[in-house]
Amino acid sequence: MKRRDFLRVSAAGVAASAMGGAGLLSWTPRASAATINKTYYITAGYIEQPDGTDVYFRGFSNSSGSLNVPGESLIVQEGDTVNITVVNTLSTSHSFVIDGLVDSGTIRGGRSANLSFTANKVGSFLFYDKLNAPYNRLVGLHGGFAVMPQGSNNELYAGSPQFVQQYFWIFNDIDPVWHDRIRRGYTPSTQYIPRYFTLNGLSGRPPGAPGAHDPNIGSLTDPRSALHGHIGDRTLIRMFNVGKADQSVHAHANHMEWLTENGVIRPDVWKKDCLYLEGDMGSIDSIFPFETPPDAYPPVSTGAFPMHLHTEMSQTAAGGSYMFGAMTDIYFE
Repeated sequence: MKRRDFLRVSAAGVAASAMGGAGLLSWTPRASAATINKTYYITAGYIEQPDGTDVYFRGFSNSSGSLNVPGESLIVQEGDTVNITVVNTLSTSHSFVIDGLVDSGTIRGGRSANLSFTANKVGSFLFYDKLNAPYNRLVGLHGGFAVMPQGSNNELYAGSPQFVQQYFWIFNDIDPVWHDRIRRGYTPSTQYIPRYFTLNGLSGRPPGAPGAHDPNIGSLTDPRSALHGHIGDRTLIRMFNVGKADQSVHAHANHMEWLTENGVIRPDVWKKDCLYLEGDMGSIDSIFPFETPPDAYPPVSTGAFPMHLHTEMSQTAAGGSYMFGAMTDIYFE
């Protein structure tokens, strides 16, 4: 495929196409299992980064004319039959995998795959392309998938601490040289040097910067990422790191309740302000409790507090633009 054939999508376009079905995720339990149908289109294009650089991506998109990075998240209930059609619009081979649930095998360029499986494992999962690992995943072929326990709308697993709302946080780090090498059909051959860091496909836009407070291009106000709640609105966050860099996720205002690590239920629920998130598909489930911030004086019940990563490079873009990295805000309303 030639460059002129690719989609060119600004960060605004990516967010807008994803916001329709994403953002604050709610869930209503059903008395019986259902059949869930979803179609993803594998597409490619360019996404503008905070410094104006266009970087090549591929995505599991909602249509053949869009580019979604990450792919739109999907939540089902234990016991559901899940039918997923994957349409590969590119000339390269790809796959669709949810570890332990489904593996499409190779989907050749221009072909489609019809997948069907029973959601028989509860928890948080990543769907991704495992071919040409890790490169296809790094350039955008990934997304979040969750299976709720049967008949439950407030537990991660049977007997877990309860929540009232849930989000996906998918972190990535981006080396544009690697992305361009993959676009041209080659294996990256240089040292990995990430220059952009994203949360759900977007970077931060600090106050005063162009696009600040625009939820279509900035992760600080992106409704898929920014937490909104009142006191008591306990919020489950399903975190994945599809990039290569290890991260430390730091929330202000409240400590987070640490429930799982890399898909394994922890024996004890620890309350931590920083959670270690491994690179190369590490995962965490945690609950942000939306409790009155204990250290605030005078006491407050409203306000905005940051979530950022503790690796300094992850808070930058293009090698030095501070506060244009992977971060968001937590709004007590």
